[in-house]
Amino acid sequence: MPDVFDSFPSLADKRGALLAQLGGLRHPQERLQWLVEQARMRPALTAEWRTEAHRVPGCLANLWLVIEWREGRCWFQCDSDSQIVRAIAGLLCEFYSGQKPAEILALEPGFLEQVGINQHLTANRRNVLSRVWEGIRGFAEQRALKG
Repeated sequence: MPDVFDSFPSLADKRGALLAQLGGLRHPQERLQWLVEQARMRPALTAEWRTEAHRVPGCLANLWLVIEWREGRCWFQCDSDSQIVRAIAGLLCEFYSGQKPAEILALEPGFLEQVGINQHLTANRRNVLSRVWEGIRGFAEQRALKG
């Protein structure tokens, strides 16, 4: 399967590719398996980033979110000791990485409901999506204010 996040397309293009990829998977379990496979291909964060300063509060599993500003774009990485949490959080990180703040703020991740991502998650895993989105949105808002 081709990687839908291999360049810097617009978020609308990324959304279309992601919805097509996930929409082609008929069962919720297949979608979750695809997300886990994507997470396995991502490099793990090094120990320097897996610290309390980067830990996302409110998650049952350990989840670390690293946010960077490079070359006028927002970059997000995450890692978790839970493969499912890593997969779900990583989806948002990869989706929004490489984008400008205004683009991020213009497209919330609610479109994931179209392909059944949210509906088949436990309350804690939905909380993970919310927490990661809060971090991504908050950083984009800060950067947008700085110009």
